[in-house]
Amino acid sequence: MPALPLDNYALILGYLAIGLLLRLVPAMPADSARVLNAYVLNVALPALVLLKIPELQFSSQLWLPILTPWLLLILVALLTLLAGKLFKWDRDVIVALLIVLPLGNTSFLGFPMVEAFWGTERMPVAIIYDQLGSFIALATYSTILASVYGRHEQALQGRAIIKKVLTSPPLLALVLALLVRDTSYPPLATQLLSNVAATLVPVVMIAVGFSLRFRLSSDELKPLGFGLLVTLALMPLMAYAIASSVDIEPTLRQTVVFMAAMPPMISAGAIAIMAGLAPRLASALVGFGVLLSFITLPVVYWLLQ
Repeated sequence: MPALPLDNYALILGYLAIGLLLRLVPAMPADSARVLNAYVLNVALPALVLLKIPELQFSSQLWLPILTPWLLLILVALLTLLAGKLFKWDRDVIVALLIVLPLGNTSFLGFPMVEAFWGTERMPVAIIYDQLGSFIALATYSTILASVYGRHEQALQGRAIIKKVLTSPPLLALVLALLVRDTSYPPLATQLLSNVAATLVPVVMIAVGFSLRFRLSSDELKPLGFGLLVTLALMPLMAYAIASSVDIEPTLRQTVVFMAAMPPMISAGAIAIMAGLAPRLASALVGFGVLLSFITLPVVYWLLQ
């Protein structure tokens, strides 16, 4: 059995514990997680993109991290609609599952986990998977569903969706990094990007710990179990089936399947909650999903060796 990267894994758990403990500190504002996430999205993540994307070795096989999250979205959405009809869940539950389940936590949790288990050399592929898959799906698919079916959302204009996607700092950084990938940064710029990018893992995991919530009613146990089974087990299996159906470089397949094994995205859960769509279920999917992923991700890592 291959050794797990226990030191890095312990650090991830330590950062998560700090976030949980900070909730007990009265001086911490209630929106601390939102502020930390804003820093990650607008500063640390763009720095990481600018630093790592130039290291990406382009090949015809890069379609896999780009296409896989979209294929998973379609498959999971169909499976959710089928389960909703079979179990006769109400509309809010079905739409909440449609918003939350197809999108894994591929940036806020995926990047730290990929770095911890596989090392920084896998980060370019993880960034491609997240930015051209999960992030764009969040900004379009999930946002549109919340706008159409949400209880508290106003109608969303197509132009606003396009603007939100195109002006995202990580996506702008991705475009810039691709444009300058054949150019070396000045040493001071490289050091600055490295120092800022190094803050991503501790800050984001502290934010995750601070934002975890667990509230549920008995009638939501079945959709919760279904959701956790889909995100933590079926999605990596689907990704493995997709990646194994073609001749793909092993490290690329490993990274894509590992990214597909991430628990539900916190931002997708927040969209469902803000739209008034089964908010307790959405919160529980994110909370229990993150905690269970600390068990399931090492298993996926071991199986991929």
